[in-house]
Amino acid sequence: MQLLAFNFGFKDAIDILLVAVILYYTYRLLRKTGASNLFWGILAFVLVWFLVSFVFQLELTGALFDRIISVGAIALIVIFQEEIRMFFYRVGSRFSSWKLFRPRADKEDPRARQQILEITQACRHMASTKTGALIVLAGGGSLKEIVDTGERLDAQVSARLIENIFFKNTPLHDGALVIRDGKMVAAACILPVSKNQDIPRQYGLRHRAALGLTEKSDATCIVVSEENGHISVAEGGNIREVKEDELFLVLHSSATATA
Repeated sequence: MQLLAFNFGFKDAIDILLVAVILYYTYRLLRKTGASNLFWGILAFVLVWFLVSFVFQLELTGALFDRIISVGAIALIVIFQEEIRMFFYRVGSRFSSWKLFRPRADKEDPRARQQILEITQACRHMASTKTGALIVLAGGGSLKEIVDTGERLDAQVSARLIENIFFKNTPLHDGALVIRDGKMVAAACILPVSKNQDIPRQYGLRHRAALGLTEKSDATCIVVSEENGHISVAEGGNIREVKEDELFLVLHSSATATA
């Protein structure tokens, strides 16, 4: 049996690097949806197909694998259409947020600073009383499908109003408050819950909902835990706890990055 002889060059190194990057981001995408085992299964199948078709050149077996690959690719697109849509949405959101395509702002918007102060103040008060809260700061997307699940507000950002919305047993305290374009547009909104199996168990439903939305959009989510009063910020499918005096700086940095 004669194996293929490879002449490895610079172009081949670039080719391998690109494939490695594609596989890495594919794994990250599937891991966040709880389907990392499926990734390893697909990768093993592709490696066997490569050995059969290109290394050992088994024509009959290779033809069978080629048919399975062509049908399987269509099946994967159908099964993971939501994840694929999410991937391209996030890529488009990051591309549109590049400052190269945005007019440069010479001065900070005082209204945006005041809105961040109002949000920070409300979160501090709710953390001190262990009042659970979930606040969504929309990025470049409109989040229309999320806003439509809640009650319309169209109100100015106010610390007292935020605290009143999340006060226990009020009609709007369940769900998320969405803030977009400097206004509180809707409350009691339903967010998609993350399917990531690596989320620590101490995180509750609000944290999983915050992760679920930030996995699918460029929004920033603030979570106040009713268990311990800790404040967490979720961005880009990642979540971390922040101290009360850090919250303003984190939100200000996030707003500056998307402005």
